[in-house]
Amino acid sequence: MQIEKVDTFPLLYKVGTPYGDANGYKKYRSCFLIHIVTKSGIDGWGECIDWLPALQAGFNQRIIPYLIGKPASSRLQLVDVIKKWHKRAAAAVSMALTEIMAKQAHLPVCELWGGKWRDQIPVYASFQSYTDSKDWIKHSIQRVEQTISEGFNSIKVKIGGRVFQEDLSHIRLLQNMTEEKIALILDANQSYDAAAARLWQRHFLNWPNILWLEEPMSIGNLPEYHLLRASLPVPLAGGENLKGAREFLPLLCQNTFDIIQPDLLHGEGVDDFRSTLQLARHFGIRVSPHSYDGALSRLYTLFAQASLAGWSKMDGESIEPVEWDVMENPFSELISLKPVNGYVSIPSGTGTGIEINTDIIKAYLWDGSAYWQQPAGK
Repeated sequence: MQIEKVDTFPLLYKVGTPYGDANGYKKYRSCFLIHIVTKSGIDGWGECIDWLPALQAGFNQRIIPYLIGKPASSRLQLVDVIKKWHKRAAAAVSMALTEIMAKQAHLPVCELWGGKWRDQIPVYASFQSYTDSKDWIKHSIQRVEQTISEGFNSIKVKIGGRVFQEDLSHIRLLQNMTEEKIALILDANQSYDAAAARLWQRHFLNWPNILWLEEPMSIGNLPEYHLLRASLPVPLAGGENLKGAREFLPLLCQNTFDIIQPDLLHGEGVDDFRSTLQLARHFGIRVSPHSYDGALSRLYTLFAQASLAGWSKMDGESIEPVEWDVMENPFSELISLKPVNGYVSIPSGTGTGIEINTDIIKAYLWDGSAYWQQPAGK
């Protein structure tokens, strides 16, 4: 099964109204798809998210010439080489080669990995709460209300991008609107110091529906995280930007978080991502994967979570939820997979069991223009 062809599809969409978190606003969404075809005709798709010009040049000049003629079955070896050049590109290649091997074996991806523990995975709606509008809180409440009406029972919203009292007003209004019946995650994107993070502590004591507080401080400040975890009445979660199982090891050894959040797109491929999930289980730590960018990568994240043993023996606590982007993003439609009442059913067809929506590819293929620059006079 030699690799005969690799096509790339850089995709770009400029959002109507910029939205964001404590790190700033997103003015566009991008996606970089690859399609690998073997001489026998078996194919697979992969995905990564990064600066499109760099990805396009990297694949054309180095990665594609390296892959052509190589055996698709040598997935681990090929990904090990590519991750030294570009980890996110390696993630895309690992997805495509995994699909090829599953199709070759006439198996669904989960069966290739040893089988599913469950047929459905819970997901939470992930919001980017801020806009540059003065009434951003009103818009946020409306978006959340609409999404809840679509069946979600868990949500994540942003804090840390405004002064504490403004963020607190936002969360109080959300709690009133939902009557504290919706499970709520607060994500600060590492914007606080320890003192600022503790401002939330007394409020958490009165809110029974908080699932966790996500990355309130710099991920490098492990001693402060230990102190905060010891005093906080809700779980602490983090780790979305760590690159591979090796970087999670200190957090697990030192009991830094209640929940770790590896992201397939930020690591070293599907196999390393699955190793991180299993590593968490060895340490008895919960793992709720970060999966904001990328419909295809989220699909593989769901496969991995479905193939992971539960963290607890308690009824109703068999598996942790996966993040689901509900913001303006047409690339969520690349695959026809939708949550129903807060759960996603795992496809069971050969390979991924999902077809890529090529109409989306045609509609949003990047034309090579400098999308990261503001127009003159802006």
